[in-house]
Amino acid sequence: MTTTPDDPTAALPGRPPVVDLATWQAARDELLVREKAHTREGDAIAAARRRLPMVEFDGTVEVVGPDGPVPFLHLFQGREELVVYKHMWYDGAPHQGQCEGCTTTAWHMRDAVYLNARGVSFAILTTGRWDEVAAYVEFMGYAQPWYSVRGVEAPIGGDMGHITCFLRDGDRAFLTYSTTGRGNEPVNGSLGLLDMTPYGRREAWEDDPEGWPEAPQAGSPTGGHCSPICWYWRSDADGVATWGPTSRPVPQWTRPGATPVETLGRQGHHH
Repeated sequence: MTTTPDDPTAALPGRPPVVDLATWQAARDELLVREKAHTREGDAIAAARRRLPMVEFDGTVEVVGPDGPVPFLHLFQGREELVVYKHMWYDGAPHQGQCEGCTTTAWHMRDAVYLNARGVSFAILTTGRWDEVAAYVEFMGYAQPWYSVRGVEAPIGGDMGHITCFLRDGDRAFLTYSTTGRGNEPVNGSLGLLDMTPYGRREAWEDDPEGWPEAPQAGSPTGGHCSPICWYWRSDADGVATWGPTSRPVPQWTRPGATPVETLGRQGHHH
């Protein structure tokens, strides 16, 4: 059944029911009560997060960046607070073989100017060898500070795929917070906006109304390679869906001013 001018309330297949504005507003106001409770609980959790104890560690431990080895304290750039994203790394993989979730997180945090304005620095850490990391950063067009923490123990190194926060007091450095998994989602604003849309993220785990469009399946051009999740799109420079040696996430290919590298010179990939 489709909506017609004579029957504006007729159901559209796989879509919400059509109602008048007053009915929509009543339903929206009802949901708003839950949203406000969710916001207040988030504020309370953030307050508890600020009261967590912290762990002191040696901030003179060296990490490797574009200027060679530097002490970890250098990453604060003279500020008191530092947020890092720990980017997973697969040695020897071509650029498109690196972690898709980490790729998305890094892409959403290209500019930390508003963090900097609040006295917070930002950097990306990874366990890759610096020569591989530098080539990847150039290929992806990233402008954030990147550093290799290969062989460095936690809390500077350790497990990747985390957002981790640090505090500096002069030459003393402290670990204050760390999260992973869906805890990383605040960086990825696209996910929050998708949650507001009628079809959501279109991921298989979501609780959707009956008749909703199915999530893209693994291997489909719109769903990407190996995983039916909303941020798993790959194409070559011509927009052809592929997992070839010059592929990268579609948003990066199609951004204004994109200058993808045509030849990588690496073999193999990681699923």
